[in-house]
Parts: sequence; C-alpha cells; structure tokens
Amino acid sequence: MNKIPNILLIYTGGTIGMIKNFETGALSNFNFDDLLKHIPELKLLDCEIDTYSFDAPIDSSNMDPAHWEQLVTVIEERYNEFDGFVVLHGSDTMSYTASALSFMLENLDKPVLFTGSQLPIGDLRTDAKENLITTIQLASQWGKDAPIIREVGLYFEYKLYRANRTTKINAEHFEAFASLNYPALAESGVHLDIDKRSLLKVDKTKILKFHKKLESNIVLLKMFPGITEGAVKHIFSYTGMKGLVLETYGSGNLTTAPWFLTALKDLLRRNIPVINVTQCSGGSVAMGHYETSTAMKKMGIISGKDITTEAALAKLMYLLKQDITFSNFKSVFETPLRGEMS
Repeated sequence: MNKIPNILLIYTGGTIGMIKNFETGALSNFNFDDLLKHIPELKLLDCEIDTYSFDAPIDSSNMDPAHWEQLVTVIEERYNEFDGFVVLHGSDTMSYTASALSFMLENLDKPVLFTGSQLPIGDLRTDAKENLITTIQLASQWGKDAPIIREVGLYFEYKLYRANRTTKINAEHFEAFASLNYPALAESGVHLDIDKRSLLKVDKTKILKFHKKLESNIVLLKMFPGITEGAVKHIFSYTGMKGLVLETYGSGNLTTAPWFLTALKDLLRRNIPVINVTQCSGGSVAMGHYETSTAMKKMGIISGKDITTEAALAKLMYLLKQDITFSNFKSVFETPLRGEMS
C-alpha cells in the first residue's frame, strides 16, 4: 500500500489567510479549521492535512527571531507526527524567515515549504489557491521510503525554490520571488516536475538538530555613493554589535577611502566578523578581482560569495550563537551549510 503523507499546515499570518468582506471591502483572518470550505479542491490531494495557527496572526513586517523560534518549536513538537510541513507567511519577509529556518533546522529530512500570496484567498483573482494547493502537493511527494524534498523551500507562482536562495523582487506581480543564483527545485505546469539533481542531499548518518538561539545584534550597511565618514563612524560605534553585513557594489567593491578602510580594520580588531555581499540580485562576490576590493581581501573580510542578503543575515545570526572562534569564523561562514552558496 502506498503511504498517505500527513502534512501540517502552519498559518503564521499574511495576505494568504485573509478573507474579504464583499459588503465592506475589509480584510479579516479566516479560521483555518474551515480551510476545506474555502478550498474544497484540497480534498482531491493524496494526503492528510492538519492545521495549526499562531494565536495572533503576524504581519510579516513584524516578524522577528522570537517568532522564528516559535515556528521552529511548533515543527519540533510535531516533527514525528507529520511527513511534511507547509508554512503560510506574509511575502514581505518570507525569504528572511525561510532562510533563517534553513539554518535553524539542521540535518532536516522532511520538507518545510513556505508559501503565501499577493491577493487574499477570498479574492476572485487570487493566487493563493494555486500556491497553497501546489505547495501541499509538493510537500506530500513521496519516494521509495522517504519524502522526495527534504529541505526548506519557498513556492510561489509555479516555482519551488531553495528558500535560502530567494529574494522578493516584485510587490505587485504574482511572480514575486526569484532565485537568480540557483535553479528552481520544481516547476508546476501540466506536470509537476521536480529537478532531483538540484535538491539538497541528506546525510542519513547525521541527526536532526533544532537550533533556537540567534544573535540579533548585527548590522546591515548598504554602500552608496556619498556615504559619509560621520554616518559610518556613528553606526560602527554601536557597542553591542556582534557582526556586520556589508552590501557592496558589483562583485564586492566599495570605496577605498582611507577612513572607511580604517573603520573596517577597527571592527575586525574588536573581533566583529564583517561579511561582504553584493547589492546585485544575481552574481557573486569575488574579492580581489578589482583593486577596489583587494584591501578587504587582505584584511580578512569574509566573502559572501553568491549568498543573498537575507541568507547572509540569517547565517550570521545562526553562526554567532555557535561555539566558533573569531579566527575560524571566516572559514566556517564561507563554507556552504544548507546549500545557501555555491
């Protein structure tokens, strides 16, 4: 007999869980216990679906590491009961949350797939139904003795991506997310095509670990022409800073003004790791390729390679809570842990 997968649908908040009152036009959260009333097509899926909702739905703009810890706890407590998990989340910070969970769930051997929508589930033209139905279907894909997908993914508008490779690129189109440095894991069309070569390989000799502690005292600084010495010194003077992510130009370039390089050296002397990621949506940091990044390479700035800003922040938050010395931090960060960089 073929296995009937059990899928837990976790609603954290977001547009996908809204129903419009057609008399007033107001949006309100609907009861996910009544899910089949709104999407009767779910009855056709070859899986069992249970639901869990956060007590108070969270607008994704208010998501923070405490909510990520709560989400990991929900998955941990129900991990042995279900074969896969689908997380409904607001799209604005979905890539941040999904990237964070990819690090917080170490040696994952079941799918944890995120999705959401641009329009409420009760809207006539909604993208919510397709996103939800297909994400559940992907989470319930079963191989010979295990789920086919065993990593954290993000599904939106006919494509499943590795979560920590995604970024939101559009606030108005249904095709809201992209993964420019890694191919889609699956595409939904007439057939549901899963690219098994692109899936994260699971090491069956390692045990699953749930990490719930992240370091939030980090700073993201985006480079721009005209950035001033006073502003940078003010930001870098934050005594609680534990790590810095620099969004630099092109392949990892920034100003070579002596005051800026001196400021970076001062951070490194304080044992604060500095990560270099590109502002570009696609491509990779290649320090030393141009003269404007040679100094950073020499002083020990960490290359984010082709990691997204969202994943770089999540990885930094995660690694700062691990027992890693400053001298080893660079080599650990530059090593792919969950398929987040090439």
